[in-house]
Amino acid sequence: MASPVARENSRRAAVKKALDRHKVYVTAQSFSDGTYQARVLVDGEAYWVDEFRLSQLRQGLSPAELELTPAADD
Repeated sequence: MASPVARENSRRAAVKKALDRHKVYVTAQSFSDGTYQARVLVDGEAYWVDEFRLSQLRQGLSPAELELTPAADD
């Protein structure tokens, strides 16, 4: 059984991890010819991504890690 201090440290680490994760907001979606695209906002920057990249962003990967380029202003 973990000590109270170890439990508290574990809880704090979990909260820190959750706060450090990028927030991903889907601002637009497009379905065309069986292809899904989403315009997402991550840390104030917009990107067009497919379903797989959206999943990766939601898992905590950053746009830089995925080598995404910002979307051109519409």
